[in-house]
Amino acid sequence: MAQSLAGKKFAILATDGFEQAELQEPLKALTQEGATAEVVAPHGGEIQGMQHREKGDKQKVDRMLDDARADDYDGLVLPGGVANPDQLRTIEKAVAFTRHFFDAQKPIAVICHGPWTLVEAGVVKGLKMTSWPSLKTDLRNAGAQWVDQEVVTDRGVVSSRKPADLPAFCKKMVEEFREGRHTKRQAAE
Repeated sequence: MAQSLAGKKFAILATDGFEQAELQEPLKALTQEGATAEVVAPHGGEIQGMQHREKGDKQKVDRMLDDARADDYDGLVLPGGVANPDQLRTIEKAVAFTRHFFDAQKPIAVICHGPWTLVEAGVVKGLKMTSWPSLKTDLRNAGAQWVDQEVVTDRGVVSSRKPADLPAFCKKMVEEFREGRHTKRQAAE
């Protein structure tokens, strides 16, 4: 199979408390397609993964958020885990980094609790999305149309609910990342 993402570079924005499979499976899918994928985090070294409520493996950080330029990436992955996006949405640079991808019409893949960062970035208004069920009200209050589906794609934003959705999520993420820019996307008003 031809490597459909060869020559492209993607950011996976995460911090301590990320759901391990929701970072590692998209990372694997991207690299298998020939892409470069960098784990971007607010601090260097390693970040702590979780397997639901138990500590999982640590993940090497490739680039600190302070040193990352959103312009250098072709798309963004936002893994879930409860603590991960809850922390990211309080970090102004993480929110601005995330917003850049939406404003630049670059594809975004987000799963589980990851949409909290998109809500904070003010970009979900008018998007059809899914997430972990507890975010339904947050997304609706921010103007998104929340649906309970395995994977949803709207204007270059791919969303899924949970680790069990990862096969469908990764497949759709690769398709959207291959497609690239989404010129029909409008920023939230």
